[in-house]
Amino acid sequence: MASKLYKLLFFVIGIATLCYMVYALGIDVIWDNIKKTGWWFLPVLGSWLVIYLFNAIAFKAIIQEPAIPASNLPFGSVLKLTITGYAINYITPFVALGGEPYRIMELKPYLGIQKASSSVLLYSLMHMFSHVLFWLASIVLILIYVPVNAIMVTGCAIMFVTGVVLCYWFSRVYKKGFTLSTFRVLAKIPGLRKKVSVFVAEKRQSLEEIDYQITELYARRRERFFKALTFEFIARVVGCIEIFCTAKAIGLNMSVVQSLIISSGSSLFANLIFFFPMQLGTREGGLALALKSVGMPASSGIFIGIIMRIREVFWIIIGLALMRISKSNVDKSGEVLEEVNDNMNIR
Repeated sequence: MASKLYKLLFFVIGIATLCYMVYALGIDVIWDNIKKTGWWFLPVLGSWLVIYLFNAIAFKAIIQEPAIPASNLPFGSVLKLTITGYAINYITPFVALGGEPYRIMELKPYLGIQKASSSVLLYSLMHMFSHVLFWLASIVLILIYVPVNAIMVTGCAIMFVTGVVLCYWFSRVYKKGFTLSTFRVLAKIPGLRKKVSVFVAEKRQSLEEIDYQITELYARRRERFFKALTFEFIARVVGCIEIFCTAKAIGLNMSVVQSLIISSGSSLFANLIFFFPMQLGTREGGLALALKSVGMPASSGIFIGIIMRIREVFWIIIGLALMRISKSNVDKSGEVLEEVNDNMNIR
């Protein structure tokens, strides 16, 4: 019953947000911009299918463990969960993390709560880690291909130092875990100390199990760790196709390198102001700044931003449709969960 309720809740929120996005953009605006983009709109949509395929390969590499047969989920199921999770993230106001609880709840019947939670957490960390590496790579491209001044050099230096610090933090997480240390920090916040301490005392064994599985990926499944990281990074690179094709549609003489720089710069700006619902305004601002930095008209950022939102609407529809047709075999899930519990010695 609870499973049906949370799916219904996400579905209703998704429909409501989708209607709002279509209303905010305007059907006439959507259609006019699609016509203006022309056939270039097809590779814009198709590039995200490629991105989701790479994301799913990375996600599956993290989920699957030889010692747990139930973790060898069909690739189609992982792909569906990847698309639906990101669709929910698009529609989640503030922070855009609604897809993670959904993925955990979907994986829980097959993997158990600890394995499901650690897999989703590991994938989210890998997704962010690849983003940081993409930003660092873009700094090199900026310094090589973009005419820079003192302000840009200073900005790149700050980005580089921040990226290195974040990489160090990610390395510690993969080696030492994440959940217990996070709750220890939360326990120091006034007003949360008592509640967090009680929660940790009650759930310590589960939190330790999740931390073990996080560190186990890097310590004992290093090949899968680097496979997931590689495919996530490639997915970031493929993401520039959207900007490249949209720019070509409006006659901008943009190179692939410039599209990479713009993709990285705009995503960095949007993520710095991540608390805006659906990145309202921040994406267009980031695109405008990134376009200006490579010598192109900042006003084109509005058109590229609109095309990105239309693409999001399309993939939200696909994600909600996949969520709606998703079915689970409760009896089979129970048998699988028992097998997982035996293998992991969970009591």
